[in-house]
Amino acid sequence: MAPTHSSSNDESVRMVFMGPPGAGKGTQSNLIKNKYCVCHLSTGDMLRAAVAAGTPFGKKAKEIMDAGGLVSDEIMVGMIRDELENNQECQRGFILDGFPRTVPQAEKLDEMLEQRGQQLDHAVELAIDDALLVSRITGRLIHAPSGRSYHREFNPPRVPNRDDVTGEPLMQRPDDNAETLKKRLATYHKQTTPVVGYYQKRGIWRRVDASKSPAAVWGTLQAIFAAKSQ
Repeated sequence: MAPTHSSSNDESVRMVFMGPPGAGKGTQSNLIKNKYCVCHLSTGDMLRAAVAAGTPFGKKAKEIMDAGGLVSDEIMVGMIRDELENNQECQRGFILDGFPRTVPQAEKLDEMLEQRGQQLDHAVELAIDDALLVSRITGRLIHAPSGRSYHREFNPPRVPNRDDVTGEPLMQRPDDNAETLKKRLATYHKQTTPVVGYYQKRGIWRRVDASKSPAAVWGTLQAIFAAKSQ
């Protein structure tokens, strides 16, 4: 059974964004963020920022990582809760990228949102054949300070290797290579399949063909959001 939604704002978007590396989550997240005025919470970026800033959650996470452990689900959910409560951009909604990766994490996220009187509107999976991702990954460029992403072929910056907004140099991530990608894809598929099943049962999962152009993917996403608000 599909969940009911507590928000009266038809333009709100509260979503989990799933997809393998290179599927286009960064590009689409920026479009969603700009149109719907929501925050983009990339849990990897959040974790690195919290550690660098020495926040309470960051200090706990650093201790665990320095000892070679994995940061607990409770810490990750706590960091997300902090952002939802203190980040003004999150008032109209959020895009959660990189979490949940497991069913227990999805359950903990639902519990936290329920405590806030909220529910997810969408769990969107950007699906693409593994073989197509190699060219996407090797062409990807990142503006590290902002997280803006580009692609040499599909989404090039206006000036080669320069960020459109600041003009600063773009970089390629060290792990954006074919060998590393294959390992990351194997891990992604193993983790994500059960999470997809979880959100399918909730009635909020949508699969989007990410092999299409970024403009076509964006059109599909807007149609999904519009259907929810009707």
